[in-house]
Amino acid sequence: MSRLVKWFAELGRTDVGLVGGKNAGLGELTRNLARAGVRVPEGFALTAEAYHRFIQVNGLNEVIAEHIGRLHGGTDLPDVGHAIRDAILAAELPAEVTAAVEQAYGELADRLCTIDPDVAVRSSATAEDLPEASFAGQLESFLNVSGAAALLGACLRCYASLFTDRVISYREDSGFGHLDVALSVGVQRMVRSDLGAAGVMFSIDTETGFPRSVLINASWGLGETVVGGRVDPDEYVVFKPLLGDPGLFPIVSKARGRKERKVVYDAAGGTRQLDTTEDEAVRYALDDEEILLLARWATTVEDHYGTPMDMEWGKDGRTGEIFLVQARPETVQRRREASLLRTYRIRDAGEPLVKGLAIGDAIAAGPVCNLTSAAEIDRFVDGSVLVTKITDPDWEPIMKRAAAIVTDHGGRTSHAAIVSRELGVPAIIGTGDATALLGDGMTVTVSCAESDEGFVYEGLRDYEDEEISLENIPATTTRVMLNLANPAAAFRWWRLPADGVGLARMEFIVNNHVKIHPMALVHPGRVEEDARRRITELTRGYDDLTEYFVERLAHGIARIAASRWPDPVIVRMSDFKTNEYARLVGGRRFEPHEENPMLGWRGASRYYTEGYREGFALECRAVRRVRERIGLTNVIVMIPFCRTVEEADRVLRVMAEENLGRGRGGLEVYAMAEIPANIILAEEFADRFDGFSIGSNDLTQLTLGVDRDSAELAHLFDERNPALTRSIEHLISAAHAKRRKVGLCGQRPSDDPDFARFLVEAGIDSISVAPDSFFSVKENVAAAERGQERREPAPEPAPAVRGAQSWPPA
Repeated sequence: MSRLVKWFAELGRTDVGLVGGKNAGLGELTRNLARAGVRVPEGFALTAEAYHRFIQVNGLNEVIAEHIGRLHGGTDLPDVGHAIRDAILAAELPAEVTAAVEQAYGELADRLCTIDPDVAVRSSATAEDLPEASFAGQLESFLNVSGAAALLGACLRCYASLFTDRVISYREDSGFGHLDVALSVGVQRMVRSDLGAAGVMFSIDTETGFPRSVLINASWGLGETVVGGRVDPDEYVVFKPLLGDPGLFPIVSKARGRKERKVVYDAAGGTRQLDTTEDEAVRYALDDEEILLLARWATTVEDHYGTPMDMEWGKDGRTGEIFLVQARPETVQRRREASLLRTYRIRDAGEPLVKGLAIGDAIAAGPVCNLTSAAEIDRFVDGSVLVTKITDPDWEPIMKRAAAIVTDHGGRTSHAAIVSRELGVPAIIGTGDATALLGDGMTVTVSCAESDEGFVYEGLRDYEDEEISLENIPATTTRVMLNLANPAAAFRWWRLPADGVGLARMEFIVNNHVKIHPMALVHPGRVEEDARRRITELTRGYDDLTEYFVERLAHGIARIAASRWPDPVIVRMSDFKTNEYARLVGGRRFEPHEENPMLGWRGASRYYTEGYREGFALECRAVRRVRERIGLTNVIVMIPFCRTVEEADRVLRVMAEENLGRGRGGLEVYAMAEIPANIILAEEFADRFDGFSIGSNDLTQLTLGVDRDSAELAHLFDERNPALTRSIEHLISAAHAKRRKVGLCGQRPSDDPDFARFLVEAGIDSISVAPDSFFSVKENVAAAERGQERREPAPEPAPAVRGAQSWPPA
C-alpha cells in the first residue's frame, strides 16, 4: 500500500514526482505547519505509481500513443480526446490499487469517527505548479463524494481528466510528452464550506507585485464559484508587516462583492448551485478576526516556502473552523523583472462604457468579439477584445489570441484573472454588464493602467507606454515624495524609491470611494428623497451610516499609507469648496451658495463651525482608525487653507476633542502654506504645526491676485515671480529656525530644472510630485545638488535679498 497511497503527513514539497504539485503542497503544509496553527483537512494521495500501474495493466500506453498519432495525422482533437477518455473510463483499477484506496478510505473514516465520510477528490499532475507548467484548473475535482464505490469512480474520472481536449492541447503547446505526465489523486475530508464560506488568497498583490499585502477573495458556499469566476466575491487586503501585533487590525481594504450565487451539497451526492439570499449578498463572508487569521497563515506559508504563495481556503459552517485546502507558489509576479518598471498612460480617455476589476496594468485596443460559448472559437479574430460572461479552461485557446479580455463576472482569483495574468493579456473582470453593452465589431480601448479599476472606452484612444530601469535613479539628499489621491492606484508605485507621500488628498477618497456628504450620514432626515434612496443603496449592510463613511475613508487612507510604510504619508484633511461638497450625494442641503467658493467656506474654517463640525469629527475618526486600529502611524495630518493663527488654535482644539490631538501617539500635524498670511506669520504658525507643505497654486494665486483658472491672466500666473520665491525662502528660513520641515507639492520642479535648483538652494526639505514625474524631478534635484556641491560656499544673505538676486536665473 505504501507505494500506492501516501498520507499527507508523509509527504513534502519534494514529492511532486510522486504525488503531483497539489498533493505535495498539502503534505508540506500538514507535516510542517500544523505546529504553527495552520489547519489542513486530513487526507491521502493515490500516487503516480498507482496511475502508471493502472495504465500498464490495462494496456493504455499503446491506446494513448495510437490516438495521439491520429491527432498528429490530422484527426480532430475532440475525436481523439473522446476516444482516450472512453478507453480510460472503460478500464478497471487494478485490484491492489482498489484495495489500497478502500483501506485508506476506511482508515480516514476511523480517524474522523464516521462512516463513509464526505471527501473532496482532486487531480494533481506530476508537472503541475512547476514554474514553466501551470495547469490553471484544467484537471477535474469532485466534491461531496461519499462511499468507497463513489470514491473509486471519482479516481477513474480524475485519470480521464488528464486527457480532456484542453489538457491535451496544453501539453502539445508546452512540449510535454503525453505519457511523461502522470496523475496523482488527492482524497481529503470535506470542509463543510457549503454551510459557510470559501475562497482564494495570495500572499502578494496579484496585479502590482506589492509584496507586503495579502489579497483574500471570499464568497458563500463551496469555493468553486470563486475559482471558476461564477461569482463576484468579497475582496480583502491585509498589510503583512503589522500582523505581528495582536492589538492591531491591519486590514487596509474591504470591498463587498455581489456574491449572487453559491454552490452547496446536493442530497443525491455532488453539488448544486443556489442563489444567495439578500442578507448573504450584503454581508461580508468573513469577519475581521477571520480575515486576519487567514492573512497570518498566508504569511506563515510564504515564509516557509520562501516565495509568494497562491492558496485556497474553506470555512466549515458547522464548526466555524477555517482550513487551507491548497497551497502552491504564485507563478506570475515572481517572474517579473524587479529592476524594471513599465508604465502606461492613457490620454483624453473620456467617459468609460463599462468598468470592473483591472487585471494587469497594460492598455490594449481592438474590435469587440462578444461570445457566449467557447464553442464559437471559429468566430474569433486574432487581436480582438474577447467579451464574455465568464471563462473556464475551455476558453484558453481563444484567450491566447485576444488583445484584451472583458467578463461580466469574476474576481481577482477567478480563472479569467489567473490565465490573463499568465498570458500577459490585460483583462477587466466582473463588469456586470459588458456583454450587454459591448457589441460585436465595436472598436474599444481597454485600460488597466489607471488604478485597480479597469475601464473600457469607445474607440481607439491615444496612450503611451514606457519601460524604466530602477537601477539608474540617482540618490538625493532632498526628499522626493509622491502626490497620491487614488487608493486603488497606490500599490502600482511601490517599486519607486520615493521618500513617502507628500500629499494624499482626502477629498478624492471621499468623492470616489465614499460619495456621500458626511453631514447627510449624520442627519439623513434632512436629505431630499432621491438622495436618501441613493444613500440607502450605497450603505447597504451598514446599521450605522456614519460607520460607512469612517470605514471607507479609513481604508482609502490606509491603502495609501501602507504603500509607503514606514516613510511618512501626509494626508490633507478635506479641502472641497462648497460647490464641490454640494455635488456629493445629499450635499445640497448642507452647503450654501457662494459667488467665489475658492475664497469661501473651505479648509480649516469648516472644521470648527456648526455646519460641518460633525462631518470633520468623522474625518478625525477615520484617521484615528488608520493610526490606532490599523496601526499605520506613518500618517501625518495636514490642515489646508488655515487663514489665521487663531483659526489654527480652534482646529487643533477640535482635533484634541476628537482624540486626534497633536502629539497623541506621536501624531504630527502640518499646515498647507498657501495663503500669504502663512508666510508673513510663519513663526507663529510654526509654533502650532510640525511642518509645512507649500501649495504653490493657491499661494501664487493669492500672492499675485491672479485667478488660476483665467485664460486671460495665464501669462501672469508664474511660480517664478520674485514675490513667490522670496515667500518660499522666508518660509523655509523661519520654519527651519523653529526646527520645522518644509515641502512643496507641485508640478513645476519636473517641468523646470531651474525651479528645482532654486528649491534645493533655498533648503527645501522635500518635493512632492505625481508618480509619472518622479524620475524627471529626481534627476533635476540630483543635478541641482551636484551643482550646489561644486560651488564655493558664500556668506548667507538676508532671505528677501537672496530671493531677488537668485531669481529668475541668469
